[in-house]
Amino acid sequence: MPPPRRPVRGLHHITAVAGAPQENLDFYAGVLGMRLVKRTVNQDDPGTYHLFYADAEGHTGTDLTFFPWPDAVAPQLGHGLAVEVSLEVPEGTLDYWADRLARYGFKDQRPQRRFGDKLLQVVDPHGLHLALVEPGIVPSRRFTPWDPGPVPTDKQIRGLYGAQLWERDAAPTGSFLMHALGFEVIASEGDWTRYGVADGAGVLDVRETPNEHQGAWGRGAVHHLAWRVDDDAHELAMRDVLEQAGRKPTPVIDRFWFKSVYFKEPGGVLFEIATEGPGFTRDEDLSRLGEQLTLPPFLESMRNEIAASLPALTPPVVK
Repeated sequence: MPPPRRPVRGLHHITAVAGAPQENLDFYAGVLGMRLVKRTVNQDDPGTYHLFYADAEGHTGTDLTFFPWPDAVAPQLGHGLAVEVSLEVPEGTLDYWADRLARYGFKDQRPQRRFGDKLLQVVDPHGLHLALVEPGIVPSRRFTPWDPGPVPTDKQIRGLYGAQLWERDAAPTGSFLMHALGFEVIASEGDWTRYGVADGAGVLDVRETPNEHQGAWGRGAVHHLAWRVDDDAHELAMRDVLEQAGRKPTPVIDRFWFKSVYFKEPGGVLFEIATEGPGFTRDEDLSRLGEQLTLPPFLESMRNEIAASLPALTPPVVK
């Protein structure tokens, strides 16, 4: 199968499972200083928040999102899971981030190197493994600093950099990434192979783990990785490619702020293809993003019931 004519354009967003939503907000908006750009609900489980953190304008490729399920158990670490999310930070800022995380009580990790990138690892309050990365090659991504945020604009998180996957058999996943989605092999290091796309941020580090158990979602696990496509036509073309590759993609689902197609890659990690727009300012002014509960039109008739079922959220206390 030849590479697609129009490959994916890098990461659109990454979604993970969190615990208590207030603790999630305190960490990502308060400690990491990302902007809460959309306060909405899981459209398949409207009694659960869906919280989107990004840059000041909510550009695609900067969104790390969460389903807070406080009663979820810890995940079963194993193959078929994304086991770490990496976030890009500006060159020369890891010392700042190490000091900031230590001030909030997070274990101070020494900077490491991976594929030429300098990084700092941290585990969020609900168990999600993160890496703050100073990339050797800065990806092409739109970014707008959040001036009112608690982190100086020259040190703010720039967006998503990538993720790590564990696979029982890495070969089918690698072939799929290259021939269906348009990735290229960037480098190999130890047990890991790094894949990336030429036009955008979104490296994937893949490790073969045949002796591990099958992984399972839980609190602190990545739920899915979403890859950006330009528009409806690009999404439909990619969906055709996915069908030809035997991935059994869902129909196109209108999420109001973008349109989505879901499928599992050969090793079992849940992927999504998501359109560039319409975007988060479709129903909110840029200056007020994330301040109020917003719902897609098909849920508006249930607003009172949904709002009553969700815990109140208050702005994080910043030290």
